[in-house]
Amino acid sequence: MIRAYKFLMRPTVGQAAALGEMLRDHCLLYNGALQERRDAYRHASKTTVRYGQQSAQLKDIRAFDSERQGRWSFSSQQATLRRLDKAFVAFFSRVKAGGKPGYPRFRPSRRFDTVDFPKDGDGCRWDSVPHDPTTRVRLQGVGHVRVHQHRPVAGKIKTISVKREGRRWYVLLTADQAQPEPLPATGSMVGVDMGIANFLADSGGGFVANPRHGAKAAKRVEAAQQALSRCKRGSRRRRKAVETVARLHRKVRRQRLDHAHKTALALVREHDFIAHEELKIRNMSRAPAPKPDPEQPGSFLPNGAATKAGLNRSIADAGWGVFLAILAAKAEGAGRQVMAVDPRNTSRQCPDCGHTAQENRPSQERFHCVSCGHSAHADTVGAINVLRAGLVRRDAKPA
Repeated sequence: MIRAYKFLMRPTVGQAAALGEMLRDHCLLYNGALQERRDAYRHASKTTVRYGQQSAQLKDIRAFDSERQGRWSFSSQQATLRRLDKAFVAFFSRVKAGGKPGYPRFRPSRRFDTVDFPKDGDGCRWDSVPHDPTTRVRLQGVGHVRVHQHRPVAGKIKTISVKREGRRWYVLLTADQAQPEPLPATGSMVGVDMGIANFLADSGGGFVANPRHGAKAAKRVEAAQQALSRCKRGSRRRRKAVETVARLHRKVRRQRLDHAHKTALALVREHDFIAHEELKIRNMSRAPAPKPDPEQPGSFLPNGAATKAGLNRSIADAGWGVFLAILAAKAEGAGRQVMAVDPRNTSRQCPDCGHTAQENRPSQERFHCVSCGHSAHADTVGAINVLRAGLVRRDAKPA
């Protein structure tokens, strides 16, 4: 299996400058290749330029610009051209599917933050100074950069990437590992119901509180964005304000990831089988359609857009999609089984008598069956029904 690692790099002042130049030159290569494709297609011949043709030009580009493009790894430059090629492949697939095309755009240098090295030892070397107690990664054109390795890396290193986040630099590794030993069986099964009031409720009656990291940081982010809006474009003060806003957003993202990892790990350690709702998050957070006023052409009736916007912020802040992706990855490595089920009527069906009705849920938290009188927390009822549906689906799957 493939596992990813992310470590903080601690470059010297000179190495940090070289890393910035590396990103800048890869950005120029990306934009130049994009311009070539656009110009070729706009020509009367409608010529299509592909990755193989652009990769074949790298030798001449490096020889012509030896002080800049010639400094960096040939393989990393090929990876940058592959990134552009993937963008075009995705663009044409969206066109074919009838979706919003989204033609590949030129990348400003401040937003080009990653350089990939497809193979360890080709322009890069992980743990390049083995006799040094401090871990270092060697990057062509940069040197041996110190790395804060906070956990051991197992398996064979496949790829290495360098990423800039604000003023920090990170190295990202992918390692090919043997399938780990599954965790000991616990005999426990659980269903989880995702929510906003509570992050999740389980079929055993437990709850995980919603940390609401985004909502807690909202005032600080708002103040930072207001300060940014008052800054003159191109000024040093504006650059600092941009860094402040980005730093606040990065902190919220890290907090959300940390909470998702810890919650998923607890579920995987305690249960052999985990069932959850198959949520269509993109559809759930879609803005409501406008309602034209039939009596006044050009006017619109209230459609609850403001209320829905607040709900959409809460859904995004909860981070359900990130959590479910992490849960699936951790379960695979631990030998656990995760099953997604249809969420329809899971919080309206009575777990005792099976009666399904909208009236069974008189409020957001309360469930009271109008048929048999069973009462419980609505999220717990939903989790119980999710578990039952998950077991039915598991048993129905062919061996």
